[in-house]
Amino acid sequence: MKIRSVLLGSVAIAGLTTAGYAADLGVVTSLDVCDALGVSGLTISSDTDCLQISGEVKFEYDWGDFDVSFPLTTGDLFDRTATADVKTVMSADGTPDSALDIDVWLKFVASASTDFGPAKAVLKLVQNNMSVTNWAPVIKEAYVSVGDTTMISMGFQPSLFKTDSDIPLNYLKLFNSDDVNEGVGFDDSTTVTTGGGSIQIVSNLGNGLSIGGSIENLGTYTDNGYVTYVGTLSYAGDGLSGHVSAAYDSYTSNWQLHAGFTGTWDTFKVVGAIATNSSGWWNVLGSASATFDMFTLAGSVEATSASEWGAGASLTAEVTDGVKLNLGGRYWASQASTIAQVEAGVSAAVTETITLSGSIGYYMGDVASDFYGIAGVAWNPGGGATFSATAEAHQTGAYKIVVKGDKKF
Repeated sequence: MKIRSVLLGSVAIAGLTTAGYAADLGVVTSLDVCDALGVSGLTISSDTDCLQISGEVKFEYDWGDFDVSFPLTTGDLFDRTATADVKTVMSADGTPDSALDIDVWLKFVASASTDFGPAKAVLKLVQNNMSVTNWAPVIKEAYVSVGDTTMISMGFQPSLFKTDSDIPLNYLKLFNSDDVNEGVGFDDSTTVTTGGGSIQIVSNLGNGLSIGGSIENLGTYTDNGYVTYVGTLSYAGDGLSGHVSAAYDSYTSNWQLHAGFTGTWDTFKVVGAIATNSSGWWNVLGSASATFDMFTLAGSVEATSASEWGAGASLTAEVTDGVKLNLGGRYWASQASTIAQVEAGVSAAVTETITLSGSIGYYMGDVASDFYGIAGVAWNPGGGATFSATAEAHQTGAYKIVVKGDKKF
């Protein structure tokens, strides 16, 4: 039986059973397949399918004199890579600089009902770092799936390998965490390729526990059957969430593992994570925060197998309604160099939609000393749109003005 017939029958029954109350409550007159599938947002429906459309446009323009980062005086900041990835202190060369970044994504999800659960076809188009000569989007996701408590999906899709639950809780976060795009990361010399073309199966075991397995990186190695195997176990519920993910590349025989957890108990929060791989590399991170009335204290530590370690701490105070004060510091030490940063910042909601912010800070250690200041304004007019502008100036002579705009739908 078509789902439209079921829905129309339900509407008829609802009309008959509520006839005596029509004057007060009204009568349901229409219902579509998107409602039955629980799909909301921007949708288009037919007799059997619901098409959900979502996307985002993100704009950033930087202008100033920020051409190069100030070099370290001894060796690399991070021993694990051939060249230092983190740009710590901006420097000026007397020539104006600018950078434009426009990121766009558009996602289509077509859903229909089956006896096994919702069947979906997903298509996501993405274009990052747009320029005047390159506006063509690329296909980032293209896959089909079916299922509810157990889901099977096939196609070009995000990896089943999880890398979350590893973000430090302190104000400035941590140096190595920033270097790996927040969290814990892997040794660059031993890589495992995940994602791409894949076949995935994920099953919800109940009580917040789920397990999944996938064959990924399909078709990457020409004329042979080498693939990447991924398995993950995750939990979410009762104030706790976490996962363990493992991946094995049958072509290189390399493997990697990522595990992380987050625990929240009233005013306390704890985060812990580890990343390790077949080279013997490991990177660990731990972070905790506690809120006492108007104050929040947070501390984080990190370390790697290359005899590197870092720490950070912060104090956040809700001085008055809408006014927040942040005091923080962080430190990093390797066999070759050290670096430290301290910063004090304040933000104030001057209206329901406008927030002003400012901060001053200082870099020290095996980099040239740098005192800096940042001022900004953020505007959230509603409708999922955000706009902001910031200006920063450094003792080194560098300065930058950044304008951003973002809208999701």
